[in-house]
Amino acid sequence: MTLVIGTDEAGYGPNLGPLVVAATAWRIAAAVTDAEALLTDAISEVDSVVATHRGRTRSALWADSKQIFRGGAGLGALEQGVATGLLLTVNQLPTTWTALAESIGPISPRGGCRGEWQTLLPISVPSEADAAECLVLATVVRGVLARHGVSLERVVCRGIYPEEFNALLDTGMNKSDILSAATLDLAATLRASTPNEAAIIWCDRHGGRKRYGGLVSHHFGAALVRPLEETPDRSAYLVPACDLTATNACRIEFCVGGEARAPVALASMTAKYVRELAMHAFNTFWSSRLPGLRPTAGYPSDAIRWRRDAAAAIEQEQLAEAALWRRA
Repeated sequence: MTLVIGTDEAGYGPNLGPLVVAATAWRIAAAVTDAEALLTDAISEVDSVVATHRGRTRSALWADSKQIFRGGAGLGALEQGVATGLLLTVNQLPTTWTALAESIGPISPRGGCRGEWQTLLPISVPSEADAAECLVLATVVRGVLARHGVSLERVVCRGIYPEEFNALLDTGMNKSDILSAATLDLAATLRASTPNEAAIIWCDRHGGRKRYGGLVSHHFGAALVRPLEETPDRSAYLVPACDLTATNACRIEFCVGGEARAPVALASMTAKYVRELAMHAFNTFWSSRLPGLRPTAGYPSDAIRWRRDAAAAIEQEQLAEAALWRRA
């Protein structure tokens, strides 16, 4: 058996709203050398079955969130993929933000949903995807994966909101450090749940960083991290088992375009989904304070426009800069 973990983020670039990091854990009935091929075959059949269900020639359930979700197109496809994934790991679909957090982890601001984040709590999910259809898809997909010896074990997520993000910057970390630390913390937690299995961890490349050996050593508590490759497209490392003759080593890769792999794709979609829900709550709060205020996705140029337009409401709320605006 091989444990395969995929990680990704949403909201790395914006100045408003949270940075969200997610990870998925899969168990593959194959040796490390064969795990990716077996998973690829399983996902190919999943896509064919999903396409038939949707009445299309080809349709991916899980793909890079940038392909699944496009601004203005609604949350339906993104939400359906995430909900189907969650149904493979939990007994029932979460229906509220609080239940979603209980299923996947700390997605709310540290200190609770107060101020501009208080409108997270009344959110009902799924908001656009049909829950009954997600249940049907989950049943079908579970059967396809099982035939290939594949199971989706867990989906986990963490949100880092502006106040916490800025506090981490104040400790001397940079933006890439924050992303890498959050990502490897999630991956290490999933890895620790089955330490006796060989593991592969796939991460998307973090900004322009090319060397991750020190971070991997720190987060996995491993002194002997062996670099396998450090190129512009891929950085790969081997974390040996405590017993160097054992087979449960862990290979960690940071790749450009990692979202082409289903474990990374579902992590990408989950992170994007959580961030979109958070930004919906953000815009709901501020538009209630200033009717007519145009919503924002939080990316730099529009974030500057939004902060200018919302200046009066921000002043009235007496919100500290560090709690609103994520520094670069």
